[in-house]
Amino acid sequence: MTGLAATLPLYSARPRIKINGVQDARIDAGVLSISVKENELGLYSCELTLGNWGTVSSDLDYLYFNRNVFDFGRTLQIDMGDGNAAAQVFLGKITGIEGRFIESRPPEILILAEDKLQDLRMTRRTRSFEDASLQDVAETIARDHSLQAEIDIDSPTYKNLSQLNQSDLAFLRERARLVDAEVWVEDNRLYVQTRARRKVAELDVVYKQHLHEFRVCADLAHQRTKFSVSGWDVQAKDKFEVEVDRAVIESELEGGLSGSQILQLAFGERRDSAVHLTPVSNEETRYLAESCYRTLSRQFVTGQGIAEGDARYKARSKNKYSRTGLHV
Repeated sequence: MTGLAATLPLYSARPRIKINGVQDARIDAGVLSISVKENELGLYSCELTLGNWGTVSSDLDYLYFNRNVFDFGRTLQIDMGDGNAAAQVFLGKITGIEGRFIESRPPEILILAEDKLQDLRMTRRTRSFEDASLQDVAETIARDHSLQAEIDIDSPTYKNLSQLNQSDLAFLRERARLVDAEVWVEDNRLYVQTRARRKVAELDVVYKQHLHEFRVCADLAHQRTKFSVSGWDVQAKDKFEVEVDRAVIESELEGGLSGSQILQLAFGERRDSAVHLTPVSNEETRYLAESCYRTLSRQFVTGQGIAEGDARYKARSKNKYSRTGLHV
């Protein structure tokens, strides 16, 4: 367990910006707002807003419209945090530039950027993979985009996988979701890993210390006690069905109650099934059923919070709840 870095009562929260690896103090000082969106699906994005009016060659003028500093395709890196809490929170390339002219405010410029998964998002194909696992697919896509593949998944071997007018990112995400895996990129590496095996930081976040506000909700609306998926064996001309229950999520509960257990106690048996999927083997059917059930189960308890600035917060960071205090 890693505690959050101690910070002084007063410290500089201003981020540090690098364009193509070069830091400019004027850019740091001109930042008005930064929004970095990071989630389990990958493709992190950034919105950087700066003041765009000041002294240029002894005259008052727009600072950045000449594209000498901010230009399409240039690398944008943002580091934040103080002391041991300092870390990189975004690395990507500039994809959009917007001028903003708002009443009673000086001109502003908005810089839009996406991480390396943008290459996969903007590449659309139609092709098929025969007698291939998801690892084979991920390695092919990584090679297509000059990325190193870091794959750690369990996957059946599919007789045929079809990418029909889909982007590489959409296709890879779709297939990864069906085996309970996640997709993301760091530096020049494409990661596809089973959720349970993804190595994440464990941060002990304490309410009223590091955590300023927090809300948490337990909701049974999307919970099910059992979930089934059916498939069809073309050669045998027979169907097969796999039904799963809370046993597939037990390893993530750390001894706690699942939503399905509480649903069973409060309302009784609630089954569900997927009828739109078309698995062609018993193994593929089992992967689909387990993945669908886990996805539903993880929606039982959700929370939102506002915390002290610490750049080590990442999507999927593992947190802890303790009865001696609120930890999330």
